[in-house]
Parts: sequence; structure tokens; C-alpha cells
Amino acid sequence: MATTFSNHFVSFCPRPSTSGTHSRAVRSLEAPLSFRGNPSRCAGQRFPVLSSPSVTRQLPKAAVNISESNAQTVNGEEDDQVPWSNSAGQAEHKDIPTLKSLIQAYKEAILIGDEKSVSDIELAICTLEKERGELLNKVTEITADIASGRDKFLRSNAEFENFRKRCAKDRLSFTSDIQIELIESLLPIVDSFERSRQQIKPETEKEEKLDTSYQGIYKQFVEIMRSLRVGVIETVGRQFDPSMHEAIARVESRKYNEGFVVEEVCRGFVLGDQILRPAKVIVSIGSGLKKAPSEAEEPTEQPPVATG
Repeated sequence: MATTFSNHFVSFCPRPSTSGTHSRAVRSLEAPLSFRGNPSRCAGQRFPVLSSPSVTRQLPKAAVNISESNAQTVNGEEDDQVPWSNSAGQAEHKDIPTLKSLIQAYKEAILIGDEKSVSDIELAICTLEKERGELLNKVTEITADIASGRDKFLRSNAEFENFRKRCAKDRLSFTSDIQIELIESLLPIVDSFERSRQQIKPETEKEEKLDTSYQGIYKQFVEIMRSLRVGVIETVGRQFDPSMHEAIARVESRKYNEGFVVEEVCRGFVLGDQILRPAKVIVSIGSGLKKAPSEAEEPTEQPPVATG
């Protein structure tokens, strides 16, 4: 009996049953094995369970009703239970055998020498193992799909954030360009007001009132330009800066040293830190006075001395 137990316990692969050695009445327990998402894959499996009086006395739980002997296992208390579909209803759940129950019945069948039951249980266990392998493969594929989907989501989210920042930057740049173009188109008006203020000399009361009206309009225009952060580039008395000044001439000047702005020809403007138009200026080259070099004393020629 020990030899028979060891031979059957090592392998769970189905083998043909012997003919007629045990003529016991066999009762089949219809228990459709089901797994996650596919309850009909093992619906045709029938597991014979011993129903003779001698067998039922020895296997009151494992052979007669496998699911009833492991009520806690079916309810999820054991880790090695066989999963089943919840859509089949509570009635089917009570008849679904677990892997632990099958193994226990397999051991009992080997001990009593029931070849037919051993063969059927081996077939059921092999089916369970096959289904388990397929489910593991599906879980692996689903896990890979989830990881791939997560990577795609993160990549898409990063691309969307970059796109949003780029759009915001382009919008600010576009607004700044429009503002610069608008202000540059208004600069000739400022030049006209400046020239009129310098050239017009009102002589009569009527001319003074007219000039005052024009200067009031120009003052309002200057206030609007200041509200747009438009500033004037300082010129006269400042050192020449090629980034802000445009030299159109160089003259001698006793008032300013070399490299300083002497006169402003056309006013320059800035918008914040950006130069709208450089100022056109005249630059000093110094006073132009140079010290005359001291004349070197010429040596006096002495007449040759005659030797007698």
C-alpha cells in the first residue's frame, strides 16, 4: 500500500484506469470549474466521487461532498482556493471544489486504492493547473498593458504641459511684439511735437493759447506712453553707449571730455528693458588743445681753431 501511495502521489498527470479491479458504484459530482471571466471552460468536467458504504465511511467530507467539507475555503479563508465566477449565483458556489479539497480526496482515493477516482481527480487537478497558467499569462499581459498605458499617459501629460507653456510664452511674445509695433508707429508723433515745441515761438496771445493747447495734448500723450512703460534714453552729458546711442557726428568740446554725448539730434526710447529706438547723438572728441613740444636747443657752432 505504501508503494502504491508513493507512485500516485508524485505525479498529477492523468493515466488510464485499470479494468474491473474495483466494481464500486460511482456517483458523479457535477461541479463546473470556472475561473475569472470564463465560467464555461470547464463546465463539462465531471468528478466521480466514491459512494460505496466503505468509502463514505472513510471519506465523509472529501469524497461525498467536497465543497461542503470546505465551506470556509469556498468563502475565501484559504489561499489556495480555486476562483470562480460570481455571476453563477450562490447555488453554484456551494458546489465548486477547491484545489485543496481535490488534493485531499486524491490522497484518500490512493489510500483506499480507487483507481478510477484517482484518475479523474488527476485530470481535474491538471485542468486546474492549466487554467491557472493561462490566468497567470493573462495577468502578466494585463499588467504590461497597464504599465504601457501609464507610460503613455505620463508622456502625453508631459507633452501637454510643454505645449501649454509654449502657448503661454508665444502669447506673451505675440502681445509684446504687437505692443512694440504700436508704440514704434507712434514715435514719429512724439518727434513732431518735440520739433514744434522747439521751433514755434508764439508772439501773440492767440498763438500762445494755441501753443498751450498743443502742449496739453502732448502732455496727455506722454502720460499714456509712460503708462505703457515707455521711457526716454538719457543722452547729453552721458558717456556714449553703442547699445543705446547712435553717433552721427564727432566734434571738439571744451565742456565734455572725449567719449561723452554733446548734443541730442533725435530722442531715443525704451520699452521696459527693450530698446525701441536708439538716440541719435553727437559725441565729443575732447577740447583739441595739445601742448606744443618744447623746442630743443640747437648747439652753437664754434669756428675751427687754426693750428700754427
